[in-house]
Amino acid sequence: MVIGMMIMRSDVVRKGIESAPARSLLRADGLTDEDFEKPFIGIANSWNEIVPGHIHLNEIVEAVKQGIIEAGGKPFVFGVPAICDGIAMGHNGMRYSLISREVISDCCEVMVEGHALDGWVGITNCDKVTPGMLMAAGRMNVPALMVTGGAMEAGHKGDESLDLQSVFEALGSYSAGKVNEEYVKSIECAACPGRGSCSGLFTANSMACLTEALGLSLTGCGTSLAVDKKKLEIAKATGKRIVELVLKDIKPRDIVTEKSFHNAVCVDMAIGGSTNTALHIPAISKDFGCNVTLDTFDKISREVPHITSLRPAGLFTIRDLDNAGGIPAVLNRIQKFLVDASSASGKSILAIAKEAEVKDENVLRSIDNPYHSQGGIAILKGNIAPQGSVVKQAAVSPKMMKFTGKAKVFDSEKEATMAIISGKIVSGDVVVIRYEGPKGAPGMPEMLSPTSLIMGRGLGDSVALITDGRFSGATRGGAIGHVSPEAYEKGPIAALQDGDIIDIDIQKRVLEARISDEEMKARLAKVIIVDRPVTGVQKKYRQLVTNGANGAYLE
Repeated sequence: MVIGMMIMRSDVVRKGIESAPARSLLRADGLTDEDFEKPFIGIANSWNEIVPGHIHLNEIVEAVKQGIIEAGGKPFVFGVPAICDGIAMGHNGMRYSLISREVISDCCEVMVEGHALDGWVGITNCDKVTPGMLMAAGRMNVPALMVTGGAMEAGHKGDESLDLQSVFEALGSYSAGKVNEEYVKSIECAACPGRGSCSGLFTANSMACLTEALGLSLTGCGTSLAVDKKKLEIAKATGKRIVELVLKDIKPRDIVTEKSFHNAVCVDMAIGGSTNTALHIPAISKDFGCNVTLDTFDKISREVPHITSLRPAGLFTIRDLDNAGGIPAVLNRIQKFLVDASSASGKSILAIAKEAEVKDENVLRSIDNPYHSQGGIAILKGNIAPQGSVVKQAAVSPKMMKFTGKAKVFDSEKEATMAIISGKIVSGDVVVIRYEGPKGAPGMPEMLSPTSLIMGRGLGDSVALITDGRFSGATRGGAIGHVSPEAYEKGPIAALQDGDIIDIDIQKRVLEARISDEEMKARLAKVIIVDRPVTGVQKKYRQLVTNGANGAYLE
């Protein structure tokens, strides 16, 4: 297929005598006269040899390239960075994870715009790569599609299914003296069996599912596993489809609208996605010219029930969800809550929902028989978090849905972790970790270590944790994050002191300290901000980033 007389973005580097220098350089890449008649399609490849979810992405890239070539396009592959949150967890590297979302978005924009590409495909998988690429798609509004790389298989130890969460919680059990080092090693060696994103509904897989729900990946992409032949078939079909989108001039904002974001949040609530979706979806919406807020999440959470029970909230894995029919089956279950919207496949979301089949009634329950009557995420407000905070209520024990405890306050994750390991955190405590927000940390690090230690030490039903930082998608229990305004902004969390009584009522959406307004104001007037020195990308990030309630978006 050739593009003939169509006006393309890439005309500026391949048409007319004035483009001879650009064509000369492209000929050095191996292009021929025939190639200059084809749509130029970029492939943003986040492959690397560090992140398990990305070690196989070159295979997906080759399948996408094949589809592009067969459809008459010319593919160009370029690289973007990726951080494995599990490897970065618990040390300074985690301060770079959320920052990488913006870096990835910028990398895609720089390469696509810098080379006047006609369209592009994002080959993505893990936590910040998918939202970063989606942000770039909305911002540039150049024809784009995503291929998410897929989850890894669950690990096994006997009949027990394992994932990365299992390793962190084994450490908690070890610190409590419940298991020995040999046991921890056995879990370590079995939990992550191979390529793919971690096998539960953690952030990577949550965002893969929501990308499909938004309509920017082809049907079935969100839940097909990294090892599945189906993933390569979807990749090849994506390569063909992006050429069609370019030739028809169908852009991301033609597909993704306010209705699309409504549907994505509905799916998020139904499946019980990671709390990080409450950061990423608002940020992505801004780059699409839409306005998803924490209030959007809260409203939909009260309406759409939680109909599946995936790890970390339950026992099922992404493989189970895929076998049950994947995101189309989820859409089928919740179609009464959806609004019709487009998808990159050419079918509407409601058409996909109506055609889908639910293949496992236990993995995907009906809305009349849900696992929980409300959605997976709840937004809490009160005098600690006047702008909001986020909890994965689907992963909270019924005993912790309403909880009152005494604050034990820490100005860093490290201090809190050491207190938990040393046994200083006991039943009835509310662990407060502050100065770990987007500005304060900076970078709003995930804190799977303290939450997993609490669970592993058997305190999951009797200890809560609140923070202006955030949590891994693998976190479960009474963990409330994204407290906004953050401590670095002199938000109320900066005024909390050891011994303060904290009331948590998830059903009523309340997070309150028993402190009068006058006392809170007086304390805040005396607060001295913990100001960690920063350089480089962290310094730039701190100057531009907004708080968690605003999606940690860069203004």
